[in-house]
Amino acid sequence: MQHPNIWPPFTQVKNAPDPIFITHGKGALLFDKAGRSYVDAISSWWTNIHGHAHPYIAEKIYEQANTLEHVIFAGFSHAQAERLAERLVRDHLPHNIQKIFFSDNGSTAVEVGIKMAIQYWQNIGQKRHKIIAFEHAYHGDTFGSMSVSERGPFTGAFHDMLFDVQFVQAPFPGKEKEAIAAFAACADGDTAAFLFEPCILGAGGMLMYAAEALDEMIRIARDKKILCIADEVMTGFYRSGHFFATDACTHKPDIYCLSKGLTGGTMAMGITACASYIYDAFYSDDKFKALFHGHSFTANPLACAAANASLDILEQAETKQNIRRIAERHTAFAHLLKEQSLYENVRQCGTVLAFDVVTGSGTDYFNTIRNTLYAFFMERGILLRPLGNTLYIMPPYCIRDEELDAVYASILALPAYLAERSLNPS
Repeated sequence: MQHPNIWPPFTQVKNAPDPIFITHGKGALLFDKAGRSYVDAISSWWTNIHGHAHPYIAEKIYEQANTLEHVIFAGFSHAQAERLAERLVRDHLPHNIQKIFFSDNGSTAVEVGIKMAIQYWQNIGQKRHKIIAFEHAYHGDTFGSMSVSERGPFTGAFHDMLFDVQFVQAPFPGKEKEAIAAFAACADGDTAAFLFEPCILGAGGMLMYAAEALDEMIRIARDKKILCIADEVMTGFYRSGHFFATDACTHKPDIYCLSKGLTGGTMAMGITACASYIYDAFYSDDKFKALFHGHSFTANPLACAAANASLDILEQAETKQNIRRIAERHTAFAHLLKEQSLYENVRQCGTVLAFDVVTGSGTDYFNTIRNTLYAFFMERGILLRPLGNTLYIMPPYCIRDEELDAVYASILALPAYLAERSLNPS
């Protein structure tokens, strides 16, 4: 049952089923107190890229805990933070990105990016305030990140308190020219920043578009000296098939927002990385040009140790082979899904495979079939968390073929299950 002292996220508690009490995890599996296992096919909200209870990450956190668990990061530094910043800049971020700002989650990484962009223009003596973002975007639940996200039920109670944003259509397949033209029309001299989820709009429904179209939008923004902010919180660390989704673009963003897979899903951490010229606008004898932002657990040594360990694993040949294996298996399975009348709009980007369940009422986050789908998969030991009638698979990279087979088999069994119970409205 729901613990009387806990308020769970994204849940209408009054009519929600009791939560499942998880005792431990191993690899791609979670285990409840009855000993039943579940394949974590969504990497626990897209974070756990190496699997649960990874011994190497646990060892590195333990070693760090015995040395330094935390230190204030204003006026101090430590080895794990410096090593992590250097590795990201040297080995993984594009050459224009040279500075790392630490925070503690994806929403705050985006908040910092917005603040950097707005204050950058102020610091150099220009007044640019407009931000352009995509329709159906989701960037987090703090006020700045809500402002640049799709206006809807999640943000409804706060609409009067959110700042104005210019929303444009993402360049979805078949609508690239229209979307690029609309973006070019509103990208003017008052625009401070263009903020986007590259290639995959996650919570918006795993909506996907091509990197080539995004590349053209970044080019247009660069021509108009508009800062580009890539929200790679979900798409980073090989989710798209590239280390960062924007690696597939010729033109690079000015600011990167990172979290989720950053620590292998083991510790809370956010990073906002930016180009040197942005940092330079804050580097001044004027103390009021500083970026006044910080968190108590900024650059927490334990989280930094986890992130460095996660990078160690990501850089292994075996991990890269597993990423290719998952992507190839998804591609093969996608062909089978396209033969099923229950599924439509089958789409894939790297290790993310998504598709919509045909319900006759369109695709919607609050589609009532969601609870039926969730219960169906959980009963079969598969953790899939539908976005309404949209299903997606985003597994940890360590998932074994037999575990993927179990996920695929349960999806193929769904049409018969719904038909037998007359639950498919289509």
